[in-house]
Amino acid sequence: MHRITIACGDGIGPEIMEATLRILDAAGVPLTYDEIAIGESVYLAGERSGIAPESWDTIRRNRVLLKAPITTPQGGGYKSLNVTMRKALNLYANVRPCRSLAPFVKTRHPQLDVVIIRENEEDLYAGIEHQQTAEVVQCLKLISRPGCEKIVRYAFEYARQQGRKKVTCLTKDNIMKQTDGLFHKIFREIAPEYPEIKAEHQIIDIGSARLADTPEDFDVVVVPNLYGDIVSDIVAQITGSVGLAGSANIGTQCAMFEAIHGSAPDIAGQGIANPSGLLQAAIQMLDHLGETEVAATIQNAWLATIEKGIHTADIYNPEISSQRVGTYAFAEAVIAHLGQRPQRLKVAEATASGGIQLPAYRRQPAQQKDLRGVDVFVDWAGTNADELAEKLLAIAGKRLQLTMITNRGIKVWPAGFEETFCTDHWRCRFEPLPGTNVTKADLIDLLDRAERSGIDTIKTENLYAFDGTPAFSLGQGQ
Repeated sequence: MHRITIACGDGIGPEIMEATLRILDAAGVPLTYDEIAIGESVYLAGERSGIAPESWDTIRRNRVLLKAPITTPQGGGYKSLNVTMRKALNLYANVRPCRSLAPFVKTRHPQLDVVIIRENEEDLYAGIEHQQTAEVVQCLKLISRPGCEKIVRYAFEYARQQGRKKVTCLTKDNIMKQTDGLFHKIFREIAPEYPEIKAEHQIIDIGSARLADTPEDFDVVVVPNLYGDIVSDIVAQITGSVGLAGSANIGTQCAMFEAIHGSAPDIAGQGIANPSGLLQAAIQMLDHLGETEVAATIQNAWLATIEKGIHTADIYNPEISSQRVGTYAFAEAVIAHLGQRPQRLKVAEATASGGIQLPAYRRQPAQQKDLRGVDVFVDWAGTNADELAEKLLAIAGKRLQLTMITNRGIKVWPAGFEETFCTDHWRCRFEPLPGTNVTKADLIDLLDRAERSGIDTIKTENLYAFDGTPAFSLGQGQ
């Protein structure tokens, strides 16, 4: 008997959860559960995280959460509970299988069968943002070696376990050479450990275009967090409906399974919502728990129901469907088909358990870390970079030299263009004079001179080399 936690969520959440649990119960799943409240009602009751402390305890004790969609109230101060749960519980891998159900659900891609494996904790989803000047805000993109290693290795282990033949990595490392570059680098390091699986890399923009155009060329896709959020919705939608997909959020200790669609408050309480997304998440949960036989039984019953044309309103098509049903009637139809298999759609077979165990992360050998200068970010309302350079050259001191000024990432000094539009946010790079080593004390002295000269420094980033290799972005021509 497995004890899990359930959260019925908001909007249509309670309805699709009830329908899903009816199916699990009818299939004889050995399951008991503890229910917690999360989402809008908890937010509005004064718990600004959207979840009560005791609910965390329940999730951590049971280690598995089946969650319906929730609503985050509009307005400042309310952070996404979904993101918080993924990060707080170390749910590092988001796994979203997407498969077309043609010809029973209309799609332009009848052969689509892709699994998106998305890094779930890092990237821009760290949510670290600051307004630094009147005109400029920033968001920090954080990518770590442990985070990359876990998700890339998980993708290959998943492909091996599920008999998949190819893993495609999508990044933008032609532009973000440090962050996305690290993700791609680790993909290249790990791929040779899986010689039976084809490994390829594509730039995210053309890769996304190809996914939308010829998804049958892809198998397993591994991708950083933000890109993964976008790509997984695109692929789910082109199967025929984003409402048919579920996703798993896998961690080392806990796991969370959820529908990928929203809470749809406009149709809440009407009994017309499609429970398929949450049911698909529940099937992933059963695989994770090792209940692969009953997972396949429920999946085949669901496929047989779809094949018979028993459809909810979101996928109902008079040319294809035989019957338009509501939430609970659809659940009853799935229950009626338990023990049956689809005739035309691919039959689900019991596979190996989804509980992939990764080796413990091993830190890399220590690297020689050398200070190579500093980028000083300045709030300055002028528009002529030469005027700012004149001020900065006066404070450089005897050990540092001003080598570059950029504005929004484009070099504007030396040899900038008068056509370049500049905001009030300037990155000013100081590097050691030839034959000089600098220390952090030199950087502090530089900031002191800037302060005494009336230069408004708003942020600094130290420039480092690791084992002699500069580990910071260069400007044009550097």
